[in-house]
Amino acid sequence: MAGEAARGATAYVTLEPCSHTGQTPPCTQALISAGIARVVAPINDNDDRVSGRGFDQLRAAGIEVSTGLMAQEALLDHAGFFLRNSQERPWVTLKLAMTLDGRIATATGESKWITGAPSRKKVHALRATHDAVMVGAGTARADDPALTVRGFGAHRQPVRVIASRLLDVPLMSQLAQTARDVPVWLCHGPDARPELRTAWDGLGATLLPCQINAGRLDPSSVLQALGAKGITRVFCEGGGQLAASLLSQDLVDELHVFTAGVGLGAEGHPGIGALGVDHLVEAPRFQLKSVSSCGEDIHHVWRRSDQG
Repeated sequence: MAGEAARGATAYVTLEPCSHTGQTPPCTQALISAGIARVVAPINDNDDRVSGRGFDQLRAAGIEVSTGLMAQEALLDHAGFFLRNSQERPWVTLKLAMTLDGRIATATGESKWITGAPSRKKVHALRATHDAVMVGAGTARADDPALTVRGFGAHRQPVRVIASRLLDVPLMSQLAQTARDVPVWLCHGPDARPELRTAWDGLGATLLPCQINAGRLDPSSVLQALGAKGITRVFCEGGGQLAASLLSQDLVDELHVFTAGVGLGAEGHPGIGALGVDHLVEAPRFQLKSVSSCGEDIHHVWRRSDQG
């Protein structure tokens, strides 16, 4: 605590201080009680319980409030928080590690490793910046992934999410056997067998019932279930069907694509499943934000045009 050193000081924050009691007391009252003279905050909180009230309380207490500084950067940093407040869903980052011809595995399913070690390290760094890492049931079965952050020392692990309508993921998988060590959440349909629900619950996993659309888990329902549990940013690592379902419903906010200099041909597994696009105007489009080398691979970042 700053104690008396805070009196008369300037506080720099990235978002309007909260003015309501939630899991913690109001930040505005803490700033007022500390004797802060000035608060610099770039943007308003879009939570209806705050939205302008925090700044009003500070000004009423005689504290100078400055806003607008680096507002665009703050909006992007808090994009998941804002989406959860306004649309009840988290920010979705879709990661694709593909060949030059857009394949994520050979015809036999072999996929380790298409991209190199520097790209895989970058993926772990990206996982660390999200609340949750999500894969579909097919990827969970085929790759038996751990979905943890590795190579960066002690770090809070993101929640590991599996989208599995029928809960048909092996109970001896890495995810199942480590569910008590690092949280595992399973988004499933109403037709998942009761004995599998009981088994996963016994392993320490959290079960999130979701709606079905056209015979598959509805991605909007999945994201709303995650948002209701407090998730603001989810890092989706495939596979192709989950990627397609998110893209087809315009639920991907940012794409991180790692492209390796190898081709697998048409018989390989595509990075994105069927989208049902008949005309180019119907295809999902993103704006290129950056391109960089990552070892021998290329890392390019794309973002929705309405996300800056």
